[in-house]
Amino acid sequence: MVSFSFSLPATAWALDGFGPWTATGVRGLLAGLLAAVCLMAARVPVPGRQHWPGLLTVAAGCAVGFPLLSTLALQTSTTAHSAVVIGMLPLATAAVSTVLTGRRPSRLFWAAAGLGALTVAAFTLQQSRGLPTLGDGYLFAAVLVCAAGYAQGGRLASHMPGWQVIAWGVVVALPVSALVTVFALPVEPVHLTDRAVVGMAYIAAVSQFGGFVMWYRGMAAIGVPKASQLQLAQPLLTLVWSVLLMGETPSPLAPVAALIVLGCIAATQRARG
Repeated sequence: MVSFSFSLPATAWALDGFGPWTATGVRGLLAGLLAAVCLMAARVPVPGRQHWPGLLTVAAGCAVGFPLLSTLALQTSTTAHSAVVIGMLPLATAAVSTVLTGRRPSRLFWAAAGLGALTVAAFTLQQSRGLPTLGDGYLFAAVLVCAAGYAQGGRLASHMPGWQVIAWGVVVALPVSALVTVFALPVEPVHLTDRAVVGMAYIAAVSQFGGFVMWYRGMAAIGVPKASQLQLAQPLLTLVWSVLLMGETPSPLAPVAALIVLGCIAATQRARG
């Protein structure tokens, strides 16, 4: 979660020199090439046919959909606001996992997870004066596609090493990443700055690949529903980075919302997941 908590600030830094579509394409391209090198170096065989539907979901949700939608959202939303909205991802991931596996967490689990999501929704509506913004729409869509990728990735990590799950996911997405890059570069000229280079390097190497290695391994170890709720800590951490790294002044309610959400983590981890 610590590695993922830097993702939104790093994306905002990348946007200092890249357009949203170019940033999405380049990060996917770099992550895919890095993963391909790792797979070839380890001489990993091609996954069996039964794993490909799940890998395609990981590719669509985590390697293409979430990066693009969250990047577009940051055109109109601050990293602090975006971080709290992304706090709905744990509940969505647990729900998708339940549908996929048939595993039924306890009522306490769902109550705590639901309270966390409700807190996020209330904060979002309060910030936008009762009406969701375009940025919120992008973020909610990002939550849905990423939840599917997380749940499928966590399930696959029970059958193959977690690093291979995300590696194949970003490799599968390479053609899309390459096409997006080729079409976006002429429209969105790149202006390299120190912040843009550091941000791009982080979201490509860590947010889109390295962080998932540990994430999927953890999900396989303790189960997708319970592991997903640990991500409720991400908004609080990202709020800290938005202040320290971005110089933003978050809403006074943002830390309150994040702390309530953080309290829900403890409840979900104590409940039967």
